[in-house]
Amino acid sequence: MQPRRIIVNDLMQQGYVYFLTEPAGEHFSLEFHPELTPKQLLAMGVFGGKYMTDCAAEFPEDWFHNAKLNHERHDPKLNFFGINASQPLAEWQRKGWIYPDDPRGWFQWYCRYYMGRRCPDDDRQIKRWKAMKRHIAQIKTGCLRGDLNCRKRQRQALLHWAYDSRNI
Repeated sequence: MQPRRIIVNDLMQQGYVYFLTEPAGEHFSLEFHPELTPKQLLAMGVFGGKYMTDCAAEFPEDWFHNAKLNHERHDPKLNFFGINASQPLAEWQRKGWIYPDDPRGWFQWYCRYYMGRRCPDDDRQIKRWKAMKRHIAQIKTGCLRGDLNCRKRQRQALLHWAYDSRNI
């Protein structure tokens, strides 16, 4: 595959350049098996709809056809489980979880990774994704199978990380 150059100009990055070196949705790390695509996540409702409102030009247009977005504010009602399961970006920054190339955090990294970008932060982000599995165990032990009203905050958090807790 011939690398494709992407130039980002949105509210958080101006003139940021990266390259897509893998086909979209393919050649993931052997340790990384997200259950949902970025397009599916946006359509289901994540991050209160505010997360990707100014960067649609960077990603495929069809990701946004059914996306639940709110250009003005974070609205937990847009989340699949109707509950806020996010910490403010400032908290992520304070904890040092933000990689400079992805100032919006994990989901931005995942969208770019899904599209075919590979970068020095991949291993760290995949380790963080794997660490979310602890919430799956808590749902399995604390909820009846298929009870989507049980542990809604944890289920929404898992959704943010591309785990599909509807099947637990």
